[in-house]
Amino acid sequence: MGLTADQIHRSLDIVAAREPAIARALEVAGYPEARIRRTGYKTMLRTIVGQQVSVAAASSMWNKLEAELGENFTPADLLERDFDTLRACGLSRQKQGYARSLCELVQAGEVDFESLPEEDEEAIAELTRIKGIGRWSAEIYLLFAEGRPDIWPAGDLAVMAGIGQILGLDERPDEKATRALAEPWRPHRGATAIFTWHCYDNPAL
Repeated sequence: MGLTADQIHRSLDIVAAREPAIARALEVAGYPEARIRRTGYKTMLRTIVGQQVSVAAASSMWNKLEAELGENFTPADLLERDFDTLRACGLSRQKQGYARSLCELVQAGEVDFESLPEEDEEAIAELTRIKGIGRWSAEIYLLFAEGRPDIWPAGDLAVMAGIGQILGLDERPDEKATRALAEPWRPHRGATAIFTWHCYDNPAL
């Protein structure tokens, strides 16, 4: 499960003690709420379903998928369906390719969501073996489903913009700069990432 509210609070207090700008932003914006997702391949499948569509469209597709496969469907259940059946659930050819890649790897035991490597970069490497899953999607899963405390999705536009806003930078830092800025906040970068989303576009900052 993801980081709890207490874990986020404790981590942000530690980071705020190191970084005055974070402390000031905390006073203005307050602590963010926890964002928790369930562990397992279905959370990653929902990520695939939701790529490049609205929240409402993604929810509709997921509901159709569960209606077709059953609420407790397995990777094998999805793999047994043909193109037209999955297309009727709203899955494009591309999304079907990604979904099948995920289910095939899980079914073969090549990606095990119950025992991903403990080292974050190794876990990211394993998840990005899934077709259509890049570093960002892997990091989001590890942060919100597994609650790994030091995940820092530096390539996320809102993280880049949010941290630039919090630190009072003249320009939004790029991914490389965003990664470097957070080095002093190890091993509490996960809570800090959640805080950047919380602060993003806050007019008071």
